[in-house]
Amino acid sequence: MVDKIDPSIAAGLYKNAQGVGQGPRVSGNDGPNFGDMIKKAASDSIETMRAGEKASAEAVMGSANLTDVVEAVTSAELTLQTVVAVRDRMLNAYQEIMRLPI
Repeated sequence: MVDKIDPSIAAGLYKNAQGVGQGPRVSGNDGPNFGDMIKKAASDSIETMRAGEKASAEAVMGSANLTDVVEAVTSAELTLQTVVAVRDRMLNAYQEIMRLPI
C-alpha cells in the first residue's frame, strides 16, 4: 500500500536536503553542523508525535475534526517510520565501523 504524499511537503523536504553531504565548508562556520541538523530533526519529530497524540486525545473526547485527526496521526506514523529507518541505518553504520580492521 502506497501512501499519498503531499507534493508541497515533498518539495520542502527536498529543499532542506539540498546541500547535505557537500563536504566541509572552507570559509568559516556560517551554517548548521551535522549535530545541529540531527538535533533539529529529533525535536521536529517529537513535536509531530505530540501533535498526533493531542489530535487523538481530542478525537476521543469528540472535540476534533476527523480530517485534522487523520492528518496528524498519518504524519506521526510517517515520522515514526522515518525515525526507525534512520535509527536502523545508524546502527548498521556503527556496526560496519566496528568491524573495520585496526
